[in-house]
Amino acid sequence: MLPGGGHNERQMQQMMRRLGMKTENVDGVEEVIVRTRDKEHVFQAPEVTILTVQGVRTYQVVGQPVIRARTSAPAVAASPGAVMAPPAPAGPPEEDIQLVMEQAGVEREDAVAALEKVNGEPAEAILRLLSRRDAGGR
Repeated sequence: MLPGGGHNERQMQQMMRRLGMKTENVDGVEEVIVRTRDKEHVFQAPEVTILTVQGVRTYQVVGQPVIRARTSAPAVAASPGAVMAPPAPAGPPEEDIQLVMEQAGVEREDAVAALEKVNGEPAEAILRLLSRRDAGGR
């Protein structure tokens, strides 16, 4: 409801079009999971709407989440006879490793080591590698 009251759905749609806004319902959503560092917010059968404003898409999730602690185990149990994928290797994401290698001009091993030293922060790893190189080290 907008201030001023008395807006009907048709007026609301016209006003949104004038402002360059578009909404789109996403049908058939079964589950949405929002993962934080230590928790998961799991929405079962939520209402999901995409709001597009000047080309930027924002997703709105409406529902009551179940909040649970994150574990290293998969959240969804496999069906009997299903083949599970091997666990993801530990360490920094491949995209971060490649970024550090390209930006700092170092080998993979150096990029991984630098990322591990700075808790996976690519920008910090690049800065440390570049400052080390500028100081005459490798």
